Amino acid sequence: MFDYIVAGCGLSGSIIARDLAQKNKKVLILEKRDHIGGNLYDYKDDSGILVQKYGPHIFHTNDVHVWEYVNRFAGWHDFNMRCMVYMQGKFTPSPFNNQTIDDYFTAEEAKEIKENLRIAYKDCEKATIIDMLNSRNPVVKKYADFLFEHDYCLYTAKQWGIRPDEIDVSVLNRVPVLFSYQNRYFDDKFQAMPEKGYTSFISNILNHKNIVTELNVNAADRLKLDEERRVVLYQGKALPVIWTGALDELFHYCYGRLPYRSLCFVWKTLEQDSYQKAPVVAYPEAEGYTRITEYKKLPVQNIYGKTTIAVEYPLPVNENADAEPYYPVPTKNSQSIYEKYRAKADMYKNMKLCGRLAEYRYYDMDQIIDSALQLCHTIG
Repeated sequence: MFDYIVAGCGLSGSIIARDLAQKNKKVLILEKRDHIGGNLYDYKDDSGILVQKYGPHIFHTNDVHVWEYVNRFAGWHDFNMRCMVYMQGKFTPSPFNNQTIDDYFTAEEAKEIKENLRIAYKDCEKATIIDMLNSRNPVVKKYADFLFEHDYCLYTAKQWGIRPDEIDVSVLNRVPVLFSYQNRYFDDKFQAMPEKGYTSFISNILNHKNIVTELNVNAADRLKLDEERRVVLYQGKALPVIWTGALDELFHYCYGRLPYRSLCFVWKTLEQDSYQKAPVVAYPEAEGYTRITEYKKLPVQNIYGKTTIAVEYPLPVNENADAEPYYPVPTKNSQSIYEKYRAKADMYKNMKLCGRLAEYRYYDMDQIIDSALQLCHTIG
């Protein structure tokens, strides 16, 4: 009956299913959650505020091809994301910029820091915190030490549950330090939010006669691994499979569990118009939680007298926790374990992998779309 099985109904699985369907292939999507869209899933709460169940997602890209693709399935509103950090009793922009220097230092100190940044980085617009921490310029290094001590170090320890020196340097380098007053979180050419939300966007992608989606079904329970033939079986047939879930689960944790971090959200609806100065604010010095999202500002929604916030508490995913895997923990040890699973998966000739869980890496939305579209060229 079906030509392909897609395990997972998130962004990558939905895109691949749609491409196969347009090639006149019958596609069955198996999704273990009770909704489509993966971590992009959004809905209106009891106050009528559109919220994102699994944390804030803002679409941004410089890739024209990716931008044209998403516009096939939704209308989009321009949205320049603003984030802030609350530390030492003050709100300051994120990424840190010249305003941060003004916020925490005297006018004389601020002038000295800015001058030394110009000397050290000349015409550069930004630098990573790692580069600044290693600077030979003592003023630059002192400023970097301040940012690291009060933000990067504390936030990393809470978010990942490990020391900063244990984690892959790419994580610390994701959010740079800016040498201007520019206060947009992203600098991509295209920055937008879907007019009717992400669930509607994904629903439009899946809206094809050749796609059947089954919810509340764990594909790992439906698929059988034939070790002898090195194929994946569905109802006794070796159908092509696109796997977007966690590899350790598919292979029953034969090499041990891959470490992931999850999130616990504490939701609150408040009888006030505004809670914080930006849609997303990091609280590195707070006890337990990392950031708070105020969804009425993401995007701006004209609802008065109420606002909905979600407080994020990171936690580990382990054998006894009923927690969704969100973020792969990028260490040398975890990458070594993943490579064993990847080598095993590559032996199954009718299975392809795609997505942040299957590939055990952090992806922005535009990167997921590009990766899925590249895979589409090789299948069907």
